[in-house]
Amino acid sequence: MVIPLRNVAIVGVGHSKFGRRVDTSLPELTWEAIKEALNDAGISQEDIEFVSLGNIGVWSSEVSPGAAILEYSGLIPKEFIRVETACSSGSAAVKAAYMAIASGSADIAMALGAEKMNEVDTPRGVEILARIGNYFWEFENFGPTFVGYYAFFATAYMHKYGATEEDLAKIAVKNHYYASFNPKAHFPKKITIEDAMGSPYIAWPLKLYDCSPISDGAAAVIFASEKIAKKLTDSPVWIRAIEGATATSNHSKRENFLSIPSTRIAAEKAYKRAGIDRNNPVKHIDVVEVHDCFTIAEIIAYEDLGFVRKGEGYKLAREEQTYIGGLIPVNLSGGLKAKGHPIGATGVSMIVELTKQLQQRVEKERQAPIEHGTALAHNVGGTGHYVFVTILSLSKP
Repeated sequence: MVIPLRNVAIVGVGHSKFGRRVDTSLPELTWEAIKEALNDAGISQEDIEFVSLGNIGVWSSEVSPGAAILEYSGLIPKEFIRVETACSSGSAAVKAAYMAIASGSADIAMALGAEKMNEVDTPRGVEILARIGNYFWEFENFGPTFVGYYAFFATAYMHKYGATEEDLAKIAVKNHYYASFNPKAHFPKKITIEDAMGSPYIAWPLKLYDCSPISDGAAAVIFASEKIAKKLTDSPVWIRAIEGATATSNHSKRENFLSIPSTRIAAEKAYKRAGIDRNNPVKHIDVVEVHDCFTIAEIIAYEDLGFVRKGEGYKLAREEQTYIGGLIPVNLSGGLKAKGHPIGATGVSMIVELTKQLQQRVEKERQAPIEHGTALAHNVGGTGHYVFVTILSLSKP
């Protein structure tokens, strides 16, 4: 027998400043987001019944930081789980908290994402990220870094479809433009095409400005059942769908480097559950956050999410169709590229951003027009090893 799921609403969100946060410990950093979310929801720690945390933690002094975070934040003895799906760990935490409410296990739950990546030096951090891939088959044999993996995607894409390095640079320019209006961003500053094109190569054709930074940061989202949400807010944001998929970690078993199959699968599942036309999703969606760990990843996401046909994603960048006023606004937070990418926090951060976009609570320079009341978050772990697509709505499911 299939038990129907309860409707789940977002009633509070919080976000720390992203960046190189040497001023704070991981529990202190996470508390910045938790405190803001509690205040936003108008509740206290005593009201929280369940907590999930997206965190990899291998670069932090705390190997298992959950208890330290909960103790510092006054959340002991709440039920807690820590989840890990590489760079999509934040979305896994969101799904865990969502399911706690949807299943009836709890009425109020909190999803956290937190990471202190700068507690190790850059070479060690790069190695840790590379180990997210298939360690024995790939890392030990020919040693690709993560930027190396996405350079495979970029070279294959450019060869097949004729995209240029300048098309990639336009993604960086856009995301830095919107980050310049986001006070929580790691790099709140504009750049030019000349800045991006003149930056040094990291793994050809990807340059420094094509790559997301190593960041510290935290984000928090509070979920509630429909009955509780009505008591807490007049403007709940509802989870219409949160769907995932996986792909092989052995890249020799991938069909090609032109697409991330797990994104396509997760998106199709999410569109079906949310009642969105998978052949033309942009007619339903107001604003999107995609996983732009590298600029090529954003372009491929346009296609895998069905915004345009295969081979046409770079044209959206070239024609600036993902700015406000274009076909579909994407990464108005600054994206991973400029807002920052503290691994475990990213998926939760996307939900914070889109909740505030739908409620029209972000800075006016980066506020998307809200016509349909729907937003989409796309969060990738690894090179598609794990993917989550989440659809939020102002309308109850």
